Amino acid sequence: MAVKIRLSRRGRKRMAIYDIVVAESTSPRDGRFIEKIGSYNPNTDPATVVLKSERAVHWLLVGAQPTDTTRSVLSHEGIMYRKHLQVGVNKGAISQEQADEKFSTWKEDKENRKAGAAETKTQTKEQARAARLDAEKKVNEARAEAIAKKNKVEEPVAEAPAEEAPAAETAAPEETPAAE
Repeated sequence: MAVKIRLSRRGRKRMAIYDIVVAESTSPRDGRFIEKIGSYNPNTDPATVVLKSERAVHWLLVGAQPTDTTRSVLSHEGIMYRKHLQVGVNKGAISQEQADEKFSTWKEDKENRKAGAAETKTQTKEQARAARLDAEKKVNEARAEAIAKKNKVEEPVAEAPAEEAPAAETAAPEETPAAE
């Protein structure tokens, strides 16, 4: 029988969490498995992977075939690279110390790239937040100016009504006799 490393689904509807299991290829997806070697949660940002790396490397070395998704998860965690280095050690191309050193430098580089990506993401969020705040301030200032214009009371000019008043008095008596 062929042995596969694959994902086994659990969790509620639309919030799936997967177990990374070693199972026979003929067993059902969520059915019988040989060993659980980790879990994968794609709902978090970034995705959370908990993995027994020694057991994963062991199963890869004895011939277990990962599915496409599981291969990408294992590759992202460095398990496929460890397997590659271990095959080199088994063939005598490099020593175990050299393989461990290469893996540790790869792991440090990977952590630095993750930290840089997280920092970039944080800066982008902060810039977007600042831009939204500035836009909101501009809108609030425009609203305050519109309200100030609306509530401003215009005072009448004293000279203009005084000149018009005598003309209005003379016009009023003329209309009165005509009205009688």
